[in-house]
Amino acid sequence: MEDAIPATHIERSHVYAMAAICLIAGLGIGYLMRSSVLDAPSPQPAVAVNSPHGAMPPGHSLEEWKQISDQKAAPLLEKLKTNPNDTSLLIQVAALYHTTHRFKEAADFYNRAVNTDPKNVALRTKLASSLYRNGDVDGAIAQLNTALSCDPKDANALYDLGMIKLQGKGDSKGAIAAWQRLLKTNPDLSPDRKAVVMKVMASAMQMMGDQHSVQTAGGDHAAR
Repeated sequence: MEDAIPATHIERSHVYAMAAICLIAGLGIGYLMRSSVLDAPSPQPAVAVNSPHGAMPPGHSLEEWKQISDQKAAPLLEKLKTNPNDTSLLIQVAALYHTTHRFKEAADFYNRAVNTDPKNVALRTKLASSLYRNGDVDGAIAQLNTALSCDPKDANALYDLGMIKLQGKGDSKGAIAAWQRLLKTNPDLSPDRKAVVMKVMASAMQMMGDQHSVQTAGGDHAAR
């Protein structure tokens, strides 16, 4: 009987598949959200496959971006003192913090905005993105599930749910299920976005097959 495929070969193809997913997916979660009325989350580069944080926006250091975001947020925060439940202001502050990778602050303000409009699916999806990039994978998934309980067909929430399950949990099967549901419930999805979903699904399926091959190879060697 022929020897099983070497594990190193399988692991290498697993890495290639994961990198391909990030490149195909518009460099990270939030690709489908670019058509949203809300600001899209900052893209996550392929090199940050295993990190929800991604890379800082170019041109400034972390401390410089903090100073810039503080300066720009100041007038908005001043307005919030007299109108703390202004959803539009809360979203503006959250988006500013998210763009400069202050994800904890972004999540805090998105959460406040969600509390003013609990059934706003797009807003919960934004909150999930900030939570994920702050390292709270389970919190992000919980927000997306809540969003989908309000609108089970929402393409953005389903897409991000798949990406977070894959990148944050290593759950290829769960990611594929989310994307299959996306395609089934959104037959009018634009051709370019449908192509993206199909390609990330194909890469995730390859990863799942590679994982199965590794397990099979390990079992064969143990039996010898």
